[in-house]
Amino acid sequence: MIIDSHTHAWHTWPYQPPVPDENSRGTVEQLLHEMDTHKVNKAVIICARIDKNPDNNDYIAECIKRYPDRLIQFADIDCSWTDTYHTDGATDRLKSAAEKYNLKGYTHYLKGDDDCSWFFSNEGQSFFRTTAELRLIASIAMGSHHHAPLRKLAAQFPSITFLCHHMAGARAGEKHPYPQLKEVLASANVPNIYIKMSGFAYVSQVSWDYPYSDTHWIVRALYEHFGPNRLCWGSDYPVVRKFMTYQHALEAFRTHCTFISENDKTEILGGNLHRLLSIE
Repeated sequence: MIIDSHTHAWHTWPYQPPVPDENSRGTVEQLLHEMDTHKVNKAVIICARIDKNPDNNDYIAECIKRYPDRLIQFADIDCSWTDTYHTDGATDRLKSAAEKYNLKGYTHYLKGDDDCSWFFSNEGQSFFRTTAELRLIASIAMGSHHHAPLRKLAAQFPSITFLCHHMAGARAGEKHPYPQLKEVLASANVPNIYIKMSGFAYVSQVSWDYPYSDTHWIVRALYEHFGPNRLCWGSDYPVVRKFMTYQHALEAFRTHCTFISENDKTEILGGNLHRLLSIE
């Protein structure tokens, strides 16, 4: 079974510059077509209530009703682009969304300059206690500089799975002594922090240079430190179309990361996330 850990869908394409097919490029039917073509069984949709799509949580909920066996919703809860980002009432908003959408997880995008002090505020602590009580996966968009507070938070709430987007802020172009990668790898010591093997184009020094061979030392380091059971492959479709096709996003990992055993690839491509979703 292959489960894509990181996809999006929108009724209107949210990014600039404008595209001629803005009302179809990001729709869930496009995602399902790619999944069917490349034999991907299920996908987690990471909601993002961005430009022209303030109703993205509701749009994805309707898609789940139509395709319940193929899609899993992780709702946008107070992401960095929202007016409610790190404001009072976060716990109530989380509870309401979890009940309304029958969630297995949610996504929370951190602002780049956030010092993560909110994690340890009264509101933040209540928010993550509720995450634990509801047995939700926390899918976090973050930079390498956010790892130290994330490690502290994850140790405080060991029953929460924290699933970090796009290799968790590692970048192939950084220089020795590799401070960004060291921060990411330090999080391997906290067993409930997981990493999405997605965003090869973001990690690479050249975003169009498939198969992104310059990222392989990063992928190898993550594999060696986190092990095969705490990594989950993701495509980042349809945003990934800016750099490559859905098939390229799959094969950049499956075909070209030859240092990962076939058995371990099977786990990373779906087995690990299947277990997480079943447990949660």
